Amino acid sequence: MTPSSPTDILVFGTSGQVATALQNADWPGAPTRCFLGRAEVDLGDLAAIAAAIGAHAPKVVINAAAYTAVDRAEEERALAQAINAAAPGAMAAAADAIGAWFAHLSTDYVFDGTKAGAYVESDPVAPINAYGETKLAGEQAVQAATERYLIARTSWVYSATGKNFVKTMLRLAGDCDELRVVADQHGCPTSADEIATMLVAAAARALAGQPVTGLFHFAGDGVTSWHGLASSVISHASTRNGRHPVVHPITTAEFPTPARRPVNSAMDSTVIVSALDLPRVGWATQASAVVDQILAVSADS
Repeated sequence: MTPSSPTDILVFGTSGQVATALQNADWPGAPTRCFLGRAEVDLGDLAAIAAAIGAHAPKVVINAAAYTAVDRAEEERALAQAINAAAPGAMAAAADAIGAWFAHLSTDYVFDGTKAGAYVESDPVAPINAYGETKLAGEQAVQAATERYLIARTSWVYSATGKNFVKTMLRLAGDCDELRVVADQHGCPTSADEIATMLVAAAARALAGQPVTGLFHFAGDGVTSWHGLASSVISHASTRNGRHPVVHPITTAEFPTPARRPVNSAMDSTVIVSALDLPRVGWATQASAVVDQILAVSADS
């Protein structure tokens, strides 16, 4: 694989929520960037991953690709393990071999959700589903392969693109007069744009020779439930489309899923926010901005 031009930043992922946000992000200094999707690199082929990194010889490698089908992972554990653990481990090893800095995203699902307050980086991990187990294995593979890494655990990711909870709620609100949404699981909704902003800031530091390294938590500012997020999204959308179905709170037991979910997914992002001097806006404000984007696209289509 021969790159057509020098690459400062190599990103694995093109169509996912974070990868899309990274493509649309404002990159200070305009570093050269290359995004590799499935058509360019099969993440199940570890040799191809290493070859791509070797050919592009980037200064920064970002993994914005993952297996994110939480329920399906219970049946497709081997595939989830390959993409979420083996692939990032190979990326980290290849990045380390050329002295590149490597950024990788993980998840709140590495925790069992039994803590009373927000999780911090030093809290013990104990995933309760296959997805969380494979993401934890990915963290460990990266840490074993290089010391030049940034792992950011994030949660409840949504955006104006792709499949996500916010878009699902807006679709259902357009079709239904009543919705039933789980109210006893709590976490920090995080927009893909926020994650992209964090990764761009971290990459800029790495390119400047001042890399931030280690394992961090980065999620939206504030805590709510799925019911709280749905209610906020639908309430904001109603000011634009006039649709305001009733959102009924239900328990996890009333909405069984193949994979268990942590009851508490709240994470404290203080460390990385301070290290990168990141701006913070409450989750409801961020969600409303994304709703506006989604409705604007719908109006134009």
